[in-house]
Amino acid sequence: MHVETDLAPGREVALPEGPATHLARVLRHEVGDACVLFNGDGRDYHGRISAIGKREVRVAIDSAHEIARESPLRLVLLQGVARGEKMDLILQKATELGASAFHPLWSQRSEVKLDAARADKRLAHWRSVVASACEQSGRATVPEVAAPLALAAALTALAPGGLRLILDPDGELAFSTLQVDTTAPVLLAIGPEGGWSPLDREQLRAAGFQGLRLGPRILRTETAGLAAIAALQARFGDLA
Repeated sequence: MHVETDLAPGREVALPEGPATHLARVLRHEVGDACVLFNGDGRDYHGRISAIGKREVRVAIDSAHEIARESPLRLVLLQGVARGEKMDLILQKATELGASAFHPLWSQRSEVKLDAARADKRLAHWRSVVASACEQSGRATVPEVAAPLALAAALTALAPGGLRLILDPDGELAFSTLQVDTTAPVLLAIGPEGGWSPLDREQLRAAGFQGLRLGPRILRTETAGLAAIAALQARFGDLA
């Protein structure tokens, strides 16, 4: 269970409201029952419930265990913000497939528009979706979800280097002959429901993104990134 708090063997921690309610009310755990917590630092923390009160649940941490479930391929998904449940699906499944970071972005054809307050709430929700996907898939390292930015700003904010790809049925790179250096990140840019505009493509190309042919068909935004991540993981990562 994911908790945003410091964890260490020998410590007793009070769980945040969400995890506390889930353990006590949903799973109906009792004092003395075992549980596993993680905070995203790459370890699982095994402990036992030490107290259950009306307002809090406390867990005594017994031990920490390194979890080796991270892919050797560092996949960073630059995802055009999609509507509602589509975005949740993309983040959830890409986390299960081993993506290491997410950069939501706005482009010329983005159909979703959010003011600052709604963007902050949506970002918190997306991070919760990713943390829950880590719980489900057994990952103890939580991928970063950056605040959504306009495409130009997102590209400027990227660290230099890495293999930079956009899916393009007419792209210059073929998946069958693609070469990947696993010591550097692979950045995969996927457009929103409306696709990339010509200006978007110019900006991506100027930032070093190359077209990758991954079959002859044009995929929807909720399919494209997941298909590409799965294919890259199967060939260069840990899907074997």
